[in-house]
Amino acid sequence: MTKGRGNKCRGGRLNSGWRGGNRSMADSPKIRNVIVGTAGHIDHGKTALVKALTGVDADRFPEEKQRGITIDIGFAELDLGDVGIGFVDVPGHEKFVKNMLAGASGIDIVLLVVAADSGVMPQTREHFEICRLLGTRHGLIVLTKCDLVDDELLELVTLEVHELVEGSFLESAPVIPVSSKTGDGIEALKSGLRELALSVPARNNRTVTRLPIDRSFSVKGFGAVVTGTLVSGEITDSAELSIMPMGRTVRVRGIQTHGKSVGAATAGQRTAVNLGGIDHSEIERGMVLCEPNVLRPTQIIDCEVEVLGDAARSLKSRQRVRVHIGTVEALARVEVLNEPREIAPGATDLVQLRLESPIVCVPGERFILRFYSPQVTIAGGRVIDNSASRYRRAQINAARFRLKRLADSDAAGQIRTYLDAAGDSGLDISDLEARTGWKKKVLDEAVAENIERRSAINADGTYLSRTPFDDLKSRTLRELESYHRREPLARGMPRETLRERVFSRLRPEIFRGVVTDLESERKIVAEKDSIRAAAHNLELTPEEKTAKTRLSDAFRVAGLEVPKLDDALGDAIRGTKLDRAQARKVFQLLLNSGEIIKVTEEFYFAKPTIDALAEKLRRFAENSPNRLVDVTQFKDLAGVSRKYAIPLLEYFDRERVTRRAGDKRIVA
Repeated sequence: MTKGRGNKCRGGRLNSGWRGGNRSMADSPKIRNVIVGTAGHIDHGKTALVKALTGVDADRFPEEKQRGITIDIGFAELDLGDVGIGFVDVPGHEKFVKNMLAGASGIDIVLLVVAADSGVMPQTREHFEICRLLGTRHGLIVLTKCDLVDDELLELVTLEVHELVEGSFLESAPVIPVSSKTGDGIEALKSGLRELALSVPARNNRTVTRLPIDRSFSVKGFGAVVTGTLVSGEITDSAELSIMPMGRTVRVRGIQTHGKSVGAATAGQRTAVNLGGIDHSEIERGMVLCEPNVLRPTQIIDCEVEVLGDAARSLKSRQRVRVHIGTVEALARVEVLNEPREIAPGATDLVQLRLESPIVCVPGERFILRFYSPQVTIAGGRVIDNSASRYRRAQINAARFRLKRLADSDAAGQIRTYLDAAGDSGLDISDLEARTGWKKKVLDEAVAENIERRSAINADGTYLSRTPFDDLKSRTLRELESYHRREPLARGMPRETLRERVFSRLRPEIFRGVVTDLESERKIVAEKDSIRAAAHNLELTPEEKTAKTRLSDAFRVAGLEVPKLDDALGDAIRGTKLDRAQARKVFQLLLNSGEIIKVTEEFYFAKPTIDALAEKLRRFAENSPNRLVDVTQFKDLAGVSRKYAIPLLEYFDRERVTRRAGDKRIVA
């Protein structure tokens, strides 16, 4: 990425604006704000034209003035009353096309500039194709230097330009001859710009705040300032934003549009933002100022690409290219998603771009591809999936089907496609925000539509398509049924065991969502530590009933002098065909029902015995100073040895019948 050049605002505009607090006309709802970009060959008069229109020399570097050529993008503003125009003047030299691309990405209207004394030249064609590939839909054609040619030559150049733009978005665009030197045609151009600006549809503002940064510099007394075209959303004073892909959180300390301080900037405005919490030297051209905690850095994106008809060669897999998206230039490898593994000149197809450095982007965002070397434009396209994964050869057909669904669907259909691809892993709302870049309202409506249609399920905050969710429910029921066949006397399957068996690689929210849904359908019964199928009944055989009665009686009759469990199990199965393992399962039923209380792994007591001892302990405490009891007193009270007394007291501690106080207990 290239650092923004310059450390001062051209003409002192930023310095004069931060303190004044004057509200710009850009704040008025009656003003229509558009971004107009120049395009054309070097020395065809683009910068002079902008100066004739605005009075501002967009060349801000001494080197540009010395050499007489534009090197980097420049900016100017024009107030036409009910229309505010932000101009982006781009360099025409072939060596600086990457700078041109940084300025061209956010324009609403292009001024295709052709010098009347030179006609259409190589960069005229390349700039025109770049604007077309970036999805520009509105523009004017301006013939400059008309004072240097006669009418006949002017007519020939006009015909040449018409031939260039035939069949494109500029096919019906007005051709306006001007002279920046004499001023001829400038007012007609302003009138044409105003008329066109009022007719240009408002920007699709569904995505969150994004300002691709084209410059960063420092203003004395204010600190870091970044500029760019606000392509979506709104930036308000004192807002907290993020600089991506670095992920740094910053605070807005001031905003300017059209050289004046404003309280907020909206999509479609050239915007300067004073930032707190960062030094301007840490910010580079190509970074994005955006809403925090929404977009995520990515290095793999799936795209639709159109290769230029006059491209020197096809776009092939494994080819290294330069990707220009927003204001960033990033290197990438191409994976063409078709069987020939290439896209011929003039054709359109799907590709995966594997970037060498992270970027942030949103679906629908346009970009340009240029050969790594020589650096010439080969193609352009749009992002379809900004969170892609690498594909194996066998996965390409499925990937193509999914990408076409994403490209052709409405918002609700896109959400459905994302969820279908996620399968039983599902996606939460932050995942969907990162994939779409949509504002909360847009996303919520698209998700709600899927929920209403039952094509998506909300599993405790994680969203799944209906089919994988239903599959998880079926797998859960099958696992429970299998467990009940293996363990017919178990009250239910341990909750954690079920989660590990079916949901081990999935989010806990999905497990909870499936359990909740099955409960609502009365297909399962979920308890604190176990889950069972609703149809599961504990039907004991006559011998199991006998063992259960013997075990219950043994611990009830024993009182506090309970037998060892192993001995009790042996007595319970005497004269039956049951083994100890089966007897242990019967005993577990008594534990599950609460009829037998587990005090330790060694000691088990009948519940009435424990309840009676607890009541006896409370009555004792009523006559004891400060409700205190020590071990000796408890032994005498219970009539047991220390072997039983200590485990029983610790059990009462756990159950909050008693509370340790040094060597004694306080009875609750």
